[in-house]
Amino acid sequence: MRKSGWAVAAAGISSLVLLLTACGGSSSSSSAAGNSGSTSTPTAAGQPSGAAGLPAKGSTVLIVEHSNLGWVLAEASGLVVYTYGADTKGGSPTCTGSCAAIWPAVTGAPLPGPADTLPGQLGTVSTGNGAKQITYNGMPLYTFKGAKALSTKGNGVDGKWHVIKLPASAITSLG
Repeated sequence: MRKSGWAVAAAGISSLVLLLTACGGSSSSSSAAGNSGSTSTPTAAGQPSGAAGLPAKGSTVLIVEHSNLGWVLAEASGLVVYTYGADTKGGSPTCTGSCAAIWPAVTGAPLPGPADTLPGQLGTVSTGNGAKQITYNGMPLYTFKGAKALSTKGNGVDGKWHVIKLPASAITSLG
């Protein structure tokens, strides 16, 4: 578990975030980050929010979670996210078609979790169908289809899929 005092609250927030994310939509609060159609999204203090400080509709919250490989980047649901070795920083995602059926893109407007200070930058890049795929330090993010929360079984698949390892210091105190 993360922090014992906040575990129940985090689980409730995660459920609400999943519900809001499932509703779809998009956020236009991104600002240009430079190259290849990438955008960066405000983090922490500048993050967009919905009613009562909740994430805006269409947002995807990314958090730091502890897995069997150590601290990794994950969706608020606990699904660990991956980068693909065939992608290039700032470039268009290359995992499409049958690849994307196994490695779904992480999409939406990226937001860091309220208890996390990510050492890298979240952003988005346009996919071939016009969707906004979330990036971390310019690399498109994916999940592994069928994986359970905190599972890292996709790490190292074909020597091209990798979790994003983060330091424990990326978790900040809420109080």
